Amino acid sequence: MRIVVFGDDRRVGAVDSGGVVNLSEAFLAMARDGSEDAEDDHGKPRVPARLLTLIDGGQRALDDARRALEAARATSSVDVGPTGRHIVHDPRAVLLHAPWPGRRIACAGGNYPDHLARMTANTDRSLTRSLEETVTNARRAGQWGFWKVVDEVAGPGDPIPKPRRTERFDYEGEVAIILGMSVKDIAAEKAADAIWGFTLLNDWSIRDGSDRPQSMSYNFAKNFDGCVSMGPAISVGDDPGNVDVTLCVNGAQRQSFNSVGMIFSFGEILAEISRDFTLRPGDVVSGGTAAGTAADMSLPQPTGRVPPDLFLKPGDLVELSSPQVGTMTNYIVEPPA
Repeated sequence: MRIVVFGDDRRVGAVDSGGVVNLSEAFLAMARDGSEDAEDDHGKPRVPARLLTLIDGGQRALDDARRALEAARATSSVDVGPTGRHIVHDPRAVLLHAPWPGRRIACAGGNYPDHLARMTANTDRSLTRSLEETVTNARRAGQWGFWKVVDEVAGPGDPIPKPRRTERFDYEGEVAIILGMSVKDIAAEKAADAIWGFTLLNDWSIRDGSDRPQSMSYNFAKNFDGCVSMGPAISVGDDPGNVDVTLCVNGAQRQSFNSVGMIFSFGEILAEISRDFTLRPGDVVSGGTAAGTAADMSLPQPTGRVPPDLFLKPGDLVELSSPQVGTMTNYIVEPPA
């Protein structure tokens, strides 16, 4: 099931062959004959209209949502539910938003060997390593990553302002999981139980050398207005460890990879960041990016200067795709005055 957030009031829907289904309205329509209770034992809707509330509803809410989706397949796009809202919407007429539950976003760094090997070699050609050596060294050194500190997340079709302070603005296509339960000190082998679904995430990055050498910093290169986009959907019920991803810039493919290639699995990442730290339903954890970013493909010149040619500029079109999730398109634009 592909979960989306759509419309002016940002309701939860599901993408189906017939269109975008308003799940809460579809369940109310299914229950209208009295054969189902529309509310749970606490008087709350069994299929909520908001994404985080649906996630908090656990497996029962998901099961009810799936049954509502199945019932809606016999519904016309002109039919309305008990509250007067359409049950099925034409996808061409629906505005999709980022399927972000409004919670925290953690991102793994250097977690694909081809990208890590290129970035390391671009820093110092004497550090060129095979992929096998890169994996061994990375696992020996341990995980690292960062948080995206945002109050808004861009979605499919949203413009991404190029920060004024950068001449080297980069994309990073990633697979990100959404948690469905609270976890703390979770074992890697138990992590699958905590994953509600997965989506695509673009970790927009500044590559002008603005990262601070200190072990703790404000992560300026990863945090700015428009620094992350997510979507177009959340895939529920599939394996986030086996997701095909491609990224194109102006129609030319730059990245093509599968999440099976991660150095540290999602389970290992959750085990690491949940040590003495409680992760909540709706928290997002992204698994890192693979080779093909502008940064890892741009070889420094003898002077040390990194050519800007492959980096993003206003007017560029970036398309991030997966068969399990769909395609998210974003244009790069000038920052607002």
